[in-house]
Amino acid sequence: VQLQASGGGLVQAGDSLRLSCAASGRSFSNYAIAWLRQAPGKGREFVAYRFWSGSSTYYADSVKGRFTISRDNAKNTVYLQMNSLKPEDTAVYYCAADRQASRLLRATGVDYWGQGTQVTVSS
Repeated sequence: VQLQASGGGLVQAGDSLRLSCAASGRSFSNYAIAWLRQAPGKGREFVAYRFWSGSSTYYADSVKGRFTISRDNAKNTVYLQMNSLKPEDTAVYYCAADRQASRLLRATGVDYWGQGTQVTVSS
């Protein structure tokens, strides 16, 4: 089972980036897929999640209205579109999957993690 995150980079404040999380190795139809992030010196925090099946999404207050999580079933990929980026969005971003969204919200006990992708936003 693999979650492959990509798309990070160095951008300026106000710019946009789209992160991708390619899933393979099993069906995630009963899973929630999330993006979490970890800034230097801080713990891992929840950013957004959606269930692979269905259309409901959930966002952290800090990104609501700026970030959008979406999926492409044909490509087995989940995206995080990040607009109006701020320096405080600088972090390593991880995708993760779990059958229980509560674990993703707490960032503990999560079934599957992808490797991180660095996002750096300069002021």
